Amino acid sequence: MKLPEAAGLFLVALARLITGAQGHWYGCPPKAEQRIYFANHQSHFDGLLIWAAQPRELRAQTRLIAARDYWTASPLKRWITTDILNAVYVSRLRTHDEDPLEPLMDALRSGDSLVIFPEGTRGNKGAPSAFKAGLFHLAEAFPSVQLIPAWVDNVQRVMPKGEVVPVPILCSVTFGAPLQLKPGEDKREFLTRARAAVIALKDVQAGDAPAVTA
Repeated sequence: MKLPEAAGLFLVALARLITGAQGHWYGCPPKAEQRIYFANHQSHFDGLLIWAAQPRELRAQTRLIAARDYWTASPLKRWITTDILNAVYVSRLRTHDEDPLEPLMDALRSGDSLVIFPEGTRGNKGAPSAFKAGLFHLAEAFPSVQLIPAWVDNVQRVMPKGEVVPVPILCSVTFGAPLQLKPGEDKREFLTRARAAVIALKDVQAGDAPAVTA
């Protein structure tokens, strides 16, 4: 086993030790199909929690989105996001001729799955902020890729904004039913519907609905 693979298993084990990293699949089975997972965003720990909540075969093809300026600021951060997580870097400091979605589209063209946070930035509210247009453009460009809403619960207490040391608290990720861009659906309608699908998962608790298995 190579070092990045071993380090990835260690990160998963650590995330599960700190948070439990429970994955509840109520709307879709945990199958290794190309997908875009989109979720609420309240902590730097969100993406890792979603990744750790997935079975190993899904993690192998699922890539997190990482802000280039933050996650390449030190050799350790760069090594974790590049060698272990195989993250897709996006730039928050954009030039006029740069398309911020192009790295994500390249990953999708290569057959990878993605974890994205359509709010674009971390929030402190219970409900996510309005979704930005990126999810709509990806859905429009890749209609065959499944769009899977997810709700990350309690993670803001593990890694609050401004903190660097995680606090052990039980967390979970609830995965919902796939969405599709409807024929003729405009951007605002789609993003409102996608955001509502994420929020609806907030109140889904274990036992409220039958789990879906592969």
